[in-house]
Amino acid sequence: MKTICFYFQIHQPFRLKRYRFFDIGNDHYYYDDFQNEEIIHRIAERCYLPANKAIMDMIKSSGGKFKVAFSISGMALEQMEIYTSEVIDSFKELAATENVEFLAETYAHSLSSLGNSDEFKAQVKAHKEKIYDLFGVKPKVFRNTELIYSDDISELVYELGFKGMLTEGAKHILGWKSSNYVYTSAVRPQVRLLFKNSRFSEDISLRFGDYSWNEYPLNAEKFMAWIAATPESEQVINLFMNYEVLGALQPAETGIFDFFRALPRFAAEKGIGFSTPSEVLALLKPVDSISAPYAISWAGEEKDCSSWLGNVLQQEAFAKLNSIGERVHLCDDRRIKQDWNYLQISDHLYYMSTKHMAGGFSPYDNPYDAFNNYMNVLSDFIVRVNAQFPDSIENEELNSLLTTIKNQGEEIEQLQKEVEKLRKKATVPVKAPAVKAAASKTTAKKTQFPAK
Repeated sequence: MKTICFYFQIHQPFRLKRYRFFDIGNDHYYYDDFQNEEIIHRIAERCYLPANKAIMDMIKSSGGKFKVAFSISGMALEQMEIYTSEVIDSFKELAATENVEFLAETYAHSLSSLGNSDEFKAQVKAHKEKIYDLFGVKPKVFRNTELIYSDDISELVYELGFKGMLTEGAKHILGWKSSNYVYTSAVRPQVRLLFKNSRFSEDISLRFGDYSWNEYPLNAEKFMAWIAATPESEQVINLFMNYEVLGALQPAETGIFDFFRALPRFAAEKGIGFSTPSEVLALLKPVDSISAPYAISWAGEEKDCSSWLGNVLQQEAFAKLNSIGERVHLCDDRRIKQDWNYLQISDHLYYMSTKHMAGGFSPYDNPYDAFNNYMNVLSDFIVRVNAQFPDSIENEELNSLLTTIKNQGEEIEQLQKEVEKLRKKATVPVKAPAVKAAASKTTAKKTQFPAK
């Protein structure tokens, strides 16, 4: 029986305000609150709320057979908590159905997997905690920012304890192989991989409302017939896309919600089911391993990371950001920690791309404005960090200090475990037989030597 694995990305960046050179050292607040609030309210009204309602209706009408997975960045969750708490509530209702799986990702929707493995691990752990705090579930499957994946990243994912990962079905990685199977990492066979089916995913996300498409209009019956026609041995169809496809990128007037609601009915007629990533990984055995020596993503024709790191502007900004990571980790200042997260958001680098001019999503007139604005903000941030840990301290000294702190932390943790063991031993009650034995000996002594 074929199964469809739906996954949706949900992310909203904290956009920066216009920050001039003369603001450096004078203004330490970097964000365009008006724009951030306006955009998330608009997206919530057009997409998040109606889409969540549609999914709830589909779960109920299908008798619990429809299932879906979400990856919601920490940045999106924070903005929902601030501006649209009703969206959080609707996701909690979906979580209660147990037909929805929440995936783990980097908290800041960052490129830390490409620049700083320690930062990457810290962000993933923070995101898992956020998901558990809000929805009461612990993510078991990982999805990296923009589906970025490589052999090296699979090593990190394995170390974090995930059983599987989602990524792009890039042709230069899969070659002649189909994305409609489960695979494993070539360097870590314990990590199973689900690859996006680009054709079927993009039929919905890109071509659904395109009048010039030769298959327009697309309806649920036709779409399910296409999926049913795939080879019988291909058991899973991974449909990965941005959640804003439902109502924002494909507006409601295109009929996207009617199309989506009809999917379970026509899937049932074709004997096609729906599964979460965890269910797919548990039910289907891997057929082969896949090697990705260089990072891939779901962006652009190349399916690489050039949308974020493809020019000298982006590379300079990314290098400058990563150069202060060790100092930031030594800081206890809550505002610095928060700004550190917000400045790592991958969107800031995406706006600097000269390949696509940010695809119409950039708040800047051009990539060079994006670069100048970001570097002004970053310069002020570096001034604040250096005020606590001057750049006169060499990185070697910082590494030594970090190592000392880490060793002390491990030693304290070990001592705490030993103290806990001793405390448990000290509170062990005296066994009853021992008491009786002692009492018998005392009685015997009194019998042998009665008082005169």
